[in-house]
Amino acid sequence: VIGQPAKSKRQKEHGENKIKPVNKKIKPKTPKMKERESADSSLKSQSILTQVMDKGRFQKLAATLSLSAGESIELRCKGSNVTWNYPSYLDTFKDSRLSIKQLDKYGQLILANSTAADTGEYSCWLQLCNGNKCRKDETKTGSTYIFFTDKEELFVPTPSYFEIVYLSPDKPAVIPCRVTTPSAKVTLHREFPAEEIETDGTDIIYDVKKGFVYQHPTSDHKGIVYCKAESQGAPQISIKYHLLYVEVPKGPPSTTIAASSSRAEVGDSVHVICTVLGEPDVDVNFRWQYPGQESERPAIIQNFWRLINRGTGHTTRMSKSVLIVEDFEARDAGNYICIAQNLQGETTVATKVEL
Repeated sequence: VIGQPAKSKRQKEHGENKIKPVNKKIKPKTPKMKERESADSSLKSQSILTQVMDKGRFQKLAATLSLSAGESIELRCKGSNVTWNYPSYLDTFKDSRLSIKQLDKYGQLILANSTAADTGEYSCWLQLCNGNKCRKDETKTGSTYIFFTDKEELFVPTPSYFEIVYLSPDKPAVIPCRVTTPSAKVTLHREFPAEEIETDGTDIIYDVKKGFVYQHPTSDHKGIVYCKAESQGAPQISIKYHLLYVEVPKGPPSTTIAASSSRAEVGDSVHVICTVLGEPDVDVNFRWQYPGQESERPAIIQNFWRLINRGTGHTTRMSKSVLIVEDFEARDAGNYICIAQNLQGETTVATKVEL
């Protein structure tokens, strides 16, 4: 039915050209060719990923696909060295419903007994390998976002009932209340004061594949929010999201060190504390060098972290490493060095404890 109007339209144009050969409509043909080229290039980028249908038929996949939860799906990706990407929780729980195989001419992904939680992006690409080094072939990729619709689960299920979302002034923040039904009407709400948050399409937008996106987060956005979805039935509420505003300098850890005392007596218990203030979602690793280390003098090291509020509503992560030397001896006197490391680099600080 879709193809017929296009066909009759083409016949009509040819007919017009025959009747009026002088008025050759070159301009209308140009965009038509561009459209065809655009469609061809789009198909080319998606050409290695197909869905296996009934009776051995294959279907090229569009940018999105909607299936009912409970259905099984088989995807194939052309190539002898295929890598797949799919919703990460399927790996986390080592789900037996997922099967991935590499055959001679294609990679195969089968997902059986699908659930609403399987909603997400499924993609594949070819690997170009030279010895042990492999890289992604950008010209041979395929991707589709699959909605596994479920009337009982309008929101894609999550393992927790509460999530923290960090708002940073230099990058967009996502409230990941994704839906299983693309046509569902989704709104964003603040818990206190109780109100709907306007989605203006500029500062706050809704992306059906991501959720609500704050393009330019500020401290005014912090608080507890949730999403509401409606689709042919009673509305459903998402889990709650606690939005915390973060504004700390990026880079190697901002580190300080302090000892419980700069001078100790024999038999004392000495604590040396290394403290880092940084971004809430950035892990910090600690290493120690201390006087009794070479002689394998026993020391207790305890690492922990917590979130603290600083300034006007800023949330910061305080990471600490505590080195404890009990029954202080002469060989324990000297420099205590703490090395704190994150993804941006490392910082070394030291303090001296004398006898």
